[in-house]
Amino acid sequence: MAAVTYAYPWDTLLARLKFHDEPGWAGPLAQQMAQAGHDSGLLDACDALVPVPLSPRRLTDRGYNQAWELARRLGRPALPQALLRCTDGPPQRTLERAARLDHMRGAFMVHPDRHGSVRGRHLLLIDDVVTTGATLQAAATALHLAGAASVRALVLAATPAPL
Repeated sequence: MAAVTYAYPWDTLLARLKFHDEPGWAGPLAQQMAQAGHDSGLLDACDALVPVPLSPRRLTDRGYNQAWELARRLGRPALPQALLRCTDGPPQRTLERAARLDHMRGAFMVHPDRHGSVRGRHLLLIDDVVTTGATLQAAATALHLAGAASVRALVLAATPAPL
């Protein structure tokens, strides 16, 4: 479920959050997600939110994880360190579809100390943008392998489908 289409003004605001060191935008943007999450029933049906993690290098460069900044404002229990990013590489936005899918294979694992908090639970992945779904699919796979009962996703924005 995406709250908005990745187009003006959302793309500009998201860029400010993600690339211009303005994490304060997470509050108003999360309001859009909360509305979509409540309207769809996703927020009410989940046991916990799981933000999609950044690689350690990207987290160090940015100073914060935009998915966690959004998730923590949604007013639901969260597991901010449940997933680990196992790979690093070019940003997904710079890759074509096939390369995105390949790049995300095995990209995530559940933290060894967090399996108990994942097993049997209904989880809602939180991320900023979905384009191909490769990142969400890889994260969901890792959570399912750790025993999650169900995994769904709520993102701020979805890129428009190609014509």
